[in-house]
Amino acid sequence: MVKLGSPNAFHWKLQYNEIESQVEAQQTILDVVNLGCVRGDRRVFRGVNFSLKPGTYLQLTGPNGSGKTSLLRILCCLLPPEEGRVEWQGAEIHSLGEDYFADVTYLGHRHGVKDELTAEENLQITAGVNGIEFDKNAIRAALGKVGLTGRESLATRLLSEGQRRRVSLARLILSNTKLWLLDEILTSLDTASVSLVRSLIEEHLTGGGMAIVATHQQLTLNAGHTDRLELQT
Repeated sequence: MVKLGSPNAFHWKLQYNEIESQVEAQQTILDVVNLGCVRGDRRVFRGVNFSLKPGTYLQLTGPNGSGKTSLLRILCCLLPPEEGRVEWQGAEIHSLGEDYFADVTYLGHRHGVKDELTAEENLQITAGVNGIEFDKNAIRAALGKVGLTGRESLATRLLSEGQRRRVSLARLILSNTKLWLLDEILTSLDTASVSLVRSLIEEHLTGGGMAIVATHQQLTLNAGHTDRLELQT
């Protein structure tokens, strides 16, 4: 033990601060460096820089056409950047392939459910595509958590727009990924559903996950660290 005021105290403090800084540096998981995007003959954005550590929520804002969806699509490798790079734990994401995709869940502004399938079947297919196996009880529990108990076996075309969005949100409960990329997921949700989204994100952050959410609505969280990135047209 080093006592305060002893000759070794200052040296110990320097060592402690150095170790603490190294740990903080190692915690950065996602790094976006000088990212630019061009769609057709129009430059959407340039010079986007940010980093995410475990437990971080990044609210992505900006007017329509500023590139929020494009940025999310770049982050999940659905769209190549014009310039810059995206790194995951120090490696460029395109070089990681499945190792990166296994850590990412992307929900677009469309709910992405098949109308002719039931809520349960939609989640079974999503799990299968992602190479994840869930039994019927786990899927029903996820649907129950998003308020769809009793509607598991209904064709999703019979559900309301908000309920269809809840089917999509159930994917988050079943996912075991570190990074959530969510595009305008609060659209068509009532107050109770917005509270549900908030709680899901808070649980994710508390467990060391990260979330980037494109939304025009302010989402105040009681967990994790919140940052804000505003894109301009």
